Amino acid sequence: MSYKPSEQDLMAYLYGELEDDKREKLEQYLLENPTARLELERMNGLRRMLAQVEDKEVIAPPIFVGEHPSQRFWQAPYMKTIMGIAASLLVVILVAKLSGLNIRYQQQELRISFGDVPKVKTESSVTQPTVASLTPEQVQDMINNSLQQNNATLQASLDETQKKLNASINQSLALNSGKIDKLVQQASTASEAQVREFVASMQTENAKMVKSYFQLSANEQKQYVEGLLVDFAKYLQQQRNDDLQVVRTQINSLQQNNDVFRKETEQILTSIISKVNTRSSVGMAN
Repeated sequence: MSYKPSEQDLMAYLYGELEDDKREKLEQYLLENPTARLELERMNGLRRMLAQVEDKEVIAPPIFVGEHPSQRFWQAPYMKTIMGIAASLLVVILVAKLSGLNIRYQQQELRISFGDVPKVKTESSVTQPTVASLTPEQVQDMINNSLQQNNATLQASLDETQKKLNASINQSLALNSGKIDKLVQQASTASEAQVREFVASMQTENAKMVKSYFQLSANEQKQYVEGLLVDFAKYLQQQRNDDLQVVRTQINSLQQNNDVFRKETEQILTSIISKVNTRSSVGMAN
């Protein structure tokens, strides 16, 4: 059975939490699979980028003191829903910002960029000069200068993109943190009776929605059955018309055959009568 590490194994290897036997298998697999190495390098680059994002202090949620003092505020069902929505929005924003990340591994060199990847000239893509006066050392110097300029341009682009990404992530985190803090403060000011009233109103609205759904489903089923009955009636009428048309065709064909048979009979009788009359006339003449 072939060994293929999972994403959890790669993350554990990246953070040094993988066991010795699994780490040896994983390292052997990485040596034999360049695709897995690229995936590991991509995850390592994302880890380094996220490590540069500054932490933001989070306000601890308050605790309700009511009829049930053992129940904590953050264990309430509606608070879990709010926190789940906020976490989902944060993940979507991070994925949207990081979707332009490009990681390339080529000629034993790892390149990380955002947006369009600039084409870096290599020694194989540099056109050799045709001037006979240039020496190999001069050509090599030209290639090295070109590579240095391209690398400097690429590094400047990466630094600028990294700054923009960090600023955008910090802004998004600050905005989402402010919204969550505002929701927590608003929720902390609500009494237990208001929470119960809110839950009761949600249950009533859900019951209305379910009732409306069943009514709409019943109406759609009724319309569907009526349509089936109408289509079946049309099919029966069309079948009846087709049968009548076939019967008429058969009757017309039978009538035509009878007419042809009658004409042929009349011709045969006429021929027989004429022959008998001819023979009678010949006998009388003799």
